[in-house]
Amino acid sequence: MDNLSNFINYLQATKNLSEKTLKAYKSDLKQFFAYENNVLQPDICTYISYLNGHIKLKDTSIRRKIITLKNFYNYLIDNQIIGYSPFRKLKFRFKQEKKLPKTLSVNEISRILKCFDIDPATLSPFSQKAYLRDSALIDLLISTGIRIGEAAAITLDDIIKADHTLLIHGKGLKQRLIYVSSPITWERLKTLIRERKNNGNNYLFVNRYGQPLSIYGIEDIYKKYVKKAQITTKSTPHYLRHTFATNLLANGADLRSVQEILGHASVATTQIYTEVTTKRKKQVLEKYNYRNKLL
Repeated sequence: MDNLSNFINYLQATKNLSEKTLKAYKSDLKQFFAYENNVLQPDICTYISYLNGHIKLKDTSIRRKIITLKNFYNYLIDNQIIGYSPFRKLKFRFKQEKKLPKTLSVNEISRILKCFDIDPATLSPFSQKAYLRDSALIDLLISTGIRIGEAAAITLDDIIKADHTLLIHGKGLKQRLIYVSSPITWERLKTLIRERKNNGNNYLFVNRYGQPLSIYGIEDIYKKYVKKAQITTKSTPHYLRHTFATNLLANGADLRSVQEILGHASVATTQIYTEVTTKRKKQVLEKYNYRNKLL
């Protein structure tokens, strides 16, 4: 287990991985350690067969576990703990279904936003603080499509008031500027900023103890308002990002601009959203499909 702890510490120190990704690495390796008696000389093929045949994991899950194990054994080689990788000469092929991003409807987004159509003055002081934070947080996710990890990392120093702009710290230490185009969203942010000034740490979104919200805290807040809005679709905050991107493209935004706004390293990642935008396809088919004119 020392090798596992050292490897996780190495990832934390050098790879700038999210808390969620590190947790997935740790979970994958603990499962492997529980199965494999000789970790330094493992039978990888037998383990993959076990995942596939006995546990019946999906190909996507098995692929992730293979990536985790490859990185782990590369770490052991680099630190001269083993002489060669057990993945040497091994190749795995998987059929991977291309899944479309899951979104919420515009009506469902409206219902979530309506949860904040209340007068904060009618709330208790504690509930007022939660309302100011939650309304700004959820509206910001809807209005900008940023990741929840990026929202959790926003500090007061990242807010450029004169330009209604936020400095977002994205994956791989990449920064980008996001313009908050909705006046309502910006007003909610301004109100929260006033409340946060000279109030503990410098983070914009904090929990009841004044500590920065974690991604799990944001997920809990999202679930609260999805339930309050009576939305039956099982969704996560990432649906808001998918919905944001899909609607930008459906309303005519170009792919390259959407890529930059979302902070995708490759336009190929953004391109999958074009498959969801049926609005333009519908317009083309209604106007140009020859079948429409036949009796």
